[in-house]
Amino acid sequence: MLGYREFTLRKLASIGPRYLPFADVATKDVPLSRLLRLSLFQVTVGMALVLLVGTLNRVMIVELDVPASLVAIMLALPLVFAPFRTLIGFRSDTHASALGWRRIPYIWKGTLYQFGGFAVMPFALLVLSGYGEAVDAPLWIGYGSAAIAFLLVGAGVHIVQTVGLALATDLVPQEDQPKVVGLMYVMLLVGMVGSALVFGALLETYSPGRLIQVIQGAAVVTVALNLFAMWKQEARDRTRAQRMETELTQSFQAAWRDLVKTPGMVPLLVAIGLGTFGFGMADVLLEPYGGQALGFSVAETTKLTALLATGTLIGFGIASKRLASGGSPTGMARTGAAIGIPGFAAIILSSMGGGVVMFLAGTLATGLGAGLFGHATLTATMRAAQSDRIGLALGAWGAVQATCAGIGVALAGILRDVMLAFSSETGLASYAPYNIVFLIEILFLLLAIVAITKLRFSLSRQGDIAKTRDISSVEVS
Repeated sequence: MLGYREFTLRKLASIGPRYLPFADVATKDVPLSRLLRLSLFQVTVGMALVLLVGTLNRVMIVELDVPASLVAIMLALPLVFAPFRTLIGFRSDTHASALGWRRIPYIWKGTLYQFGGFAVMPFALLVLSGYGEAVDAPLWIGYGSAAIAFLLVGAGVHIVQTVGLALATDLVPQEDQPKVVGLMYVMLLVGMVGSALVFGALLETYSPGRLIQVIQGAAVVTVALNLFAMWKQEARDRTRAQRMETELTQSFQAAWRDLVKTPGMVPLLVAIGLGTFGFGMADVLLEPYGGQALGFSVAETTKLTALLATGTLIGFGIASKRLASGGSPTGMARTGAAIGIPGFAAIILSSMGGGVVMFLAGTLATGLGAGLFGHATLTATMRAAQSDRIGLALGAWGAVQATCAGIGVALAGILRDVMLAFSSETGLASYAPYNIVFLIEILFLLLAIVAITKLRFSLSRQGDIAKTRDISSVEVS
């Protein structure tokens, strides 16, 4: 099996430089096959996201008749760990171990959290579905077990992704660090597309038992791929371990203060939060919307995640070429937010006579906009970070994104349920609550465009002031 995987990675590496975005980051010391192997941790993260936000979200709302607000709260439970991504990234920057490892111990801990969540999840679904002997079990056990499962998987995803990205940046020179992180996110999207298609095929004939088998398989695959990804990626360095144990390292509070003092960092994080909220509210509603408004099956709605991820992948590829040729990250982020607006408008119109084609086109457009926005803000954050605080910067970017996405998911589900409860009194159609949420997303994308525009103006003004000072100093000398 190992030999087959190595053969597959070499084949991918041979075509990567031409077709894979960011593949030019590979060097003789760090070949593309090694980077692709490391990127397998992103494949497992993508698989977990598809399973939680896509398949289980739709099954629990439509098939198991769990209130969307409750499902949204479960999906938002990982929000508890999202702000700690900054701390996790910082700890992996300064971690001291006997072997000199900094990143590997955290990746392994995150993998165990993911596996534990997937191990609990089948029992929760058995109770919620009343399948087999679980028909007499009280529902609160099912709800509680599902909440624990979502919490564990979400915590594992946050830890693995944050520290794995930091490990990837350790392998390449500083100037190539944004590229290697971009490559990792491309592989995340590849993992989402692939797993969505596989899950859709496996669940073509849906049953609770088949879904449980899919979850159990995902747990095993997660551990296997993450172990393979970590193998011989971080060198053992006892000298570094002894140095880190004896030297006084900067505290997290001091490191965070230094980060937020970076010019434009706080406005950038605000813009990231607004845009992520705007794109993220649809995560919990897109598949149920397809099922209830357009009559999609479980397999068809699961494939929607693949379409959304495909659009995001295209966005990453476009952003890669534009930014590599000197494009502005903030300008690219503004373009991504702007593309998301007609995308959500098309989704809204699909339930008003536009049909399936308009719905699919809108889904693809929102994915494209999210890809442009995500890569551009990632690049801007990486360029502003200090070389020895990459983990901290990645953690800050990930914490803002995950926190705002989690809040958006929770509010979207709650708003949908509240408006649906009053639909009989107000005469709203079944798809109207979804469309109102999509309109709110358009509003937040407009706010993100305004925030990015103000950020660009502020940075341009600071740059003009700095140039004036340089000219004045030259004239005085």
